[in-house]
Amino acid sequence: MKNQRHKRKEIYSVLMVSNTNGNSKQFQVSAFTLRFCAALVVVLCLAICWLIYQASVADGAQQVLRGEVASLKEQLQTIEAEKDTLTKDKSTLAAENETLRQQIEAAAAVPEEAPQEEAEEEEETPIPTLYPSDGAGILKTSYSEDQPYIAISAYTDGHIVAAGNGTVTAIGSDDTYAHIIEVEHEGGYKTRYLLHEDCEVNTEEGAQVQSGDILMTITSDDCQLDYQVLLNDEPIDPLSIIDAKG
Repeated sequence: MKNQRHKRKEIYSVLMVSNTNGNSKQFQVSAFTLRFCAALVVVLCLAICWLIYQASVADGAQQVLRGEVASLKEQLQTIEAEKDTLTKDKSTLAAENETLRQQIEAAAAVPEEAPQEEAEEEEETPIPTLYPSDGAGILKTSYSEDQPYIAISAYTDGHIVAAGNGTVTAIGSDDTYAHIIEVEHEGGYKTRYLLHEDCEVNTEEGAQVQSGDILMTITSDDCQLDYQVLLNDEPIDPLSIIDAKG
């Protein structure tokens, strides 16, 4: 029969001596208990270090959040300032638009008198500018010093018309012309319509005629009208007036 060998437990002794009365106490601690306590201390240290790390991370995150909050506050203040500026600009624009609207309404209410005055001035022009025949008249001879008038051929159903606004001052005839009509215009102008052949006279002395009014109606073929224009009793070329004005 073999002898059994007993394992001996490893035990540590701790001696505690008082520095006042010299008393001492001795404690015995097994190796397992000592290792357990050491491991427990290590775990506690690790836990404390972890908590410190988490606290520092949380503090950093709070600082970042505080910075973001401060930035958002600044942006909000900037937006509020821009909003106030836009509100003022809107009020200013509304006032300007109202002023412009009132000016436009006032301008629209003013009657347009200038165009009417210009039209009246155009109507009152004294120069006899109209061609004296409304039919198929053909210019036969031009104005010259020896012949101070133009000769125009006229045909049946054509008309001799007033070259401008004026007053019929004379209706007559002589050995050369069967009909002579003289019209006096403003500005020193006179026109004479001298027809060689007989025709129908459609006006009378003292009549007020307008430009284009019929003075004579042609009743025969191949008539000749001698048309003369005088300015201050001096003959001028009728074509110079007709070409320039009408």
